Amino acid sequence: MKMALLSAVPLALLLGYATSQTPATGPKHRVAFQLSEADDAAWNSLVVHVNNTMKALADDGGSQVEVVFWGPGLNMLRKSNVAYEERLKQLSDHGVKLLACRNAMKNRNVTTEDLFPFAGQVDSGIAEIVRKQESGWAYIH
Repeated sequence: MKMALLSAVPLALLLGYATSQTPATGPKHRVAFQLSEADDAAWNSLVVHVNNTMKALADDGGSQVEVVFWGPGLNMLRKSNVAYEERLKQLSDHGVKLLACRNAMKNRNVTTEDLFPFAGQVDSGIAEIVRKQESGWAYIH
């Protein structure tokens, strides 16, 4: 019994060292933005803040960014919103998830076909933010 215990100690130390030396996968920072406003100032600000955040965190382990749109902010993801299409597409191309709240879609009679093809959906915008915060994401409104 004593011999088995003594043999297990070096193995446990070796395994502990191996797992602690394994680099973490994925970006260091996870950031969830909310957009629920319907004015150009908020929309322009969102694009600037997301880009600035990603740039600032790039050398600090990178970032994973989501933007959750609900209420009047949902209109920013509509195909009819051509003024923001290219800027939002660029964010999406850089890995930013742009997520529409299905509750807001239902309340505003917006269908999947009304949204930009690069937009995703979540069941509830607020619930998505809650889930993100509970799993350690930074929340920006």
